Amino acid sequence: MIPVVLSGGSGTRLWPVSRQHMPKQFCDIFGQPLQTSTLQRCMKMGSPWIVTSQALQTLTELNLKQNKAEGVQVVYEPVGKNTAPAIAALCKLLEAQGKGHEVVGIFPSDHLITKEEAFLKVVEFAKSVAAENRVVTLGITPSYPETGYGYIQTRAVSIKEQGPLRAYSVVKFHEKPDLQKAKEFIAQGSFSWNAGIFVFKVSHMVSLFEKHQPELWRQLSTLKEDSSNLEEVYSKVQSISIDYAIMEKLNGDELACIPTDCGWSDVGSWDAVASLQKGHDVLNVKGSDNFVFGDSQKHYSMIGMEDVIVVDTKDAMMLVKKGQSQDVRHVVEALSQQKSSLVKGHVYEYRPWGYFEIIKDTEHFKSKMIRVNPHSQISYQSHAKREEHWTIARGSGEVVLNDQVIPVKAGSHVHIPLGAKHRIRNNTEALLEFVEVQLGTYFGEDDIVRYEDDYRRT
Repeated sequence: MIPVVLSGGSGTRLWPVSRQHMPKQFCDIFGQPLQTSTLQRCMKMGSPWIVTSQALQTLTELNLKQNKAEGVQVVYEPVGKNTAPAIAALCKLLEAQGKGHEVVGIFPSDHLITKEEAFLKVVEFAKSVAAENRVVTLGITPSYPETGYGYIQTRAVSIKEQGPLRAYSVVKFHEKPDLQKAKEFIAQGSFSWNAGIFVFKVSHMVSLFEKHQPELWRQLSTLKEDSSNLEEVYSKVQSISIDYAIMEKLNGDELACIPTDCGWSDVGSWDAVASLQKGHDVLNVKGSDNFVFGDSQKHYSMIGMEDVIVVDTKDAMMLVKKGQSQDVRHVVEALSQQKSSLVKGHVYEYRPWGYFEIIKDTEHFKSKMIRVNPHSQISYQSHAKREEHWTIARGSGEVVLNDQVIPVKAGSHVHIPLGAKHRIRNNTEALLEFVEVQLGTYFGEDDIVRYEDDYRRT
């Protein structure tokens, strides 16, 4: 099987931890990022592919490096157009590599699977069903009447069996129901949650795109094998989900569902997170059942409060009553209208060479703690509106200032004048850490002119 990780998202449902520049699959919510867990599962199935956004390239490559995931092929979409174009582009590239006969599994990067062994067995069974030219979807056996998921209705008699596993023909996909309808689905017993996990043969999916989305496939069929014209192709295609584009158009003989209990959650809200983990210790006084996700260095006390979720980050805090965390989107919408930076990024930000954290940001100065990874360097650059003072706090390396090389170590100070070309280089095996203080009239990240860069950002 060719396992494919779909990694996108706007980072809104788990705000303020998840944000546009750090969506939830890269956030450490369950001990390690969900993208890491998904990638590790997929590596047990075969050699993975990742389809993701160009905007997430740095986070994706850092995640691959941290997991020592060599040989993973990545498709970077210039802009998100939902799941149908992503899967169509993938099929076109696999077809061009002569892999039309292969079976592919599509796995969202931000889902939690707690029963991995059971999940891998279901996927292996799904592969055998997909080999018979059926599209297979994994259905999650519902444990309660959830209104936040779509449902898959199946026929009563199975079409294939393997031990306790059963594959069924699909009667219909159902949109997210109201509570009464969800209760009716649960009572009938032939309904599963739609997890958005699909298994299919590449050549079969191509034939389905040709039949049900001929214009989309015509546009994607012009994609070159090296993806060099992907931006041009994507500028023309419609944004549409694979459910609407293909799945809902298939009949019972073409589409199969395998119900499973694999400890699945799409981690779609803070209520979901609170149900899956203990959270930080809270001292409750005249209150109970409160959940805190915050700073492990802090003490949290709550007085006279019950069923409250607290999410605490360095620059934002959100309190919400349990059962209402889906409404976090209204907070994000309001902040977006205010053009708040809280929607996009944190006070910290990852770069291909390392990481920085904003310590203080004022009208007259800005300070950062910057960490440069071993054998890495920032771009050779200059700023038009600020000068900088660098004080080395840990490690050693060298600063290049207007082509002059200056060795630095802990305690060294270097002044970067306005307009000067500069970079810092860590040529050691240890982390290099320094404090940067910016003085000037503007401190935005876009006040950079790059002359040389190891990461093709010039």
